[in-house]
Amino acid sequence: MTIHKEITELKVLNRKTTGKPVEYPVRVLQFGGGNFLRAFCDWMFDVLNKTTDFNGSVVVVKPTERGEYSELLNQDGLFHVVLDGLKDGNLVSEVTLVESVSTIIQPYKEWNAYLALAEVPELRFIVSNTTEAGIKFLEKDNKTDNPPHEFPAKLTLWLYHRFNYFKGAADKGCILLPCELIEDNGDALRKTIIQYAEHWGLETAFITWIKNCNYFCSTLVDRIVSGFPTDRKVAIEQQTGYKDDLLVAGEVYHSWVIKAAPIVQKELPFSKTDLNVLFVDDLKEYREMKVRILNGAHTSLVPVGYLAGLRTVLESMNDDLVRNHVLQVLSEEIKPTLTNFSEKEIDAFVNAVIDRFKNPTLKHFLIAISLNSTSKFQARLLPAFKEYTQINGRFPKRIAFSLACLIRFYKGEFDGEHIPVNDDAKVLAYFNEEWRKVTEQDQTIENLVTNVLSNSDIVGENLTTYNGLVQFVTKSINSIDEVGVKECLEAL
Repeated sequence: MTIHKEITELKVLNRKTTGKPVEYPVRVLQFGGGNFLRAFCDWMFDVLNKTTDFNGSVVVVKPTERGEYSELLNQDGLFHVVLDGLKDGNLVSEVTLVESVSTIIQPYKEWNAYLALAEVPELRFIVSNTTEAGIKFLEKDNKTDNPPHEFPAKLTLWLYHRFNYFKGAADKGCILLPCELIEDNGDALRKTIIQYAEHWGLETAFITWIKNCNYFCSTLVDRIVSGFPTDRKVAIEQQTGYKDDLLVAGEVYHSWVIKAAPIVQKELPFSKTDLNVLFVDDLKEYREMKVRILNGAHTSLVPVGYLAGLRTVLESMNDDLVRNHVLQVLSEEIKPTLTNFSEKEIDAFVNAVIDRFKNPTLKHFLIAISLNSTSKFQARLLPAFKEYTQINGRFPKRIAFSLACLIRFYKGEFDGEHIPVNDDAKVLAYFNEEWRKVTEQDQTIENLVTNVLSNSDIVGENLTTYNGLVQFVTKSINSIDEVGVKECLEAL
């Protein structure tokens, strides 16, 4: 007898098929609708709606011109979040239909609709995740642009519209929760908005309103989000009964540390949930530990693992040489720079990070983590690189080798295979030109390395001043091409 496994016919996922109408007014303006924000912030706002009296939905704004979040529009803002990991010592998998997103706006096509959101009285919270390169000032952005290029410029015009519409009412200010992984991200966003306001000659009263009636909260986010679970798609959709083009997988572990005034904690009732959200007076130590160890591990791993022929974090952790490289970076080169923590605290966090990287249910692609790797190097590895050198009188060779792999990675090909490098267009153009000169024998690898390491836009500052670094990186790149990454790791 032949046994056929029953396959359930899948429904289209939207508000009508699920019987899930939008119940709450828009209270959250969110810049970005990528995997992380959906599996972190939107998931959290969904928890708040379902377990507290928060009663607010999210409007997602596309911060860049390309694309329209068409899948999110087609599904009426609905999507499933799949969370896997250890909970109370047991491996668990949770699938949640997130219902918090109610509206999607593409300001490049719907500028008036975008500004009209500023007139919604209930809208109180602003969330963003525009990568480390997202919070910056661009002088050529104009107040008459519809919209201007940079995210803070778009936000400044939105806040200015709100200020004028509500005639400067103090209670119509907003609580801003940027998730970009830069130090003091709330302060950076506030400073950039004021810079735009002054650049455009906006009223002093508006700048005063920005300073006194809006709460710019610096935050620190932590959750590994691996993205669309391709290999589990069929099983998950059979479980839910819906076809979902926006399935997003991540780990159960999550942490959101927020530096905020008491009023923010009162208005965000996380204390009434089981969510791991912590309100603090100072973020510096929390950020230093998390960025240098968790994010530093990612940034030191990605180009090394990719050039070693590995494609996911789990594959990398299963490779002895690559796993050892990451452990050495963390325990030998980053750990000594974390002087505000005990050895026990650091070791516990390092071990926790490695365990999270080994999560067998997460398929976290290295190429996905590689987005904007140059700015990530500056934020995540450069501070430890500098402090290690100050302490030891020599640069950290493991971090330097990761930097060599990063430069080689940005050639855009390896072993005849194209690498889909994703970074700012100027960064990509710069590397393309530098590697073209090498290919056409207009310069040597050492020339290229000297140019890159002296370019503060790429690596954060002039690194050619570190004795022997140019030679080490040059030799490493040559060895990567001659003998391969793994042989280089053995030599280290």
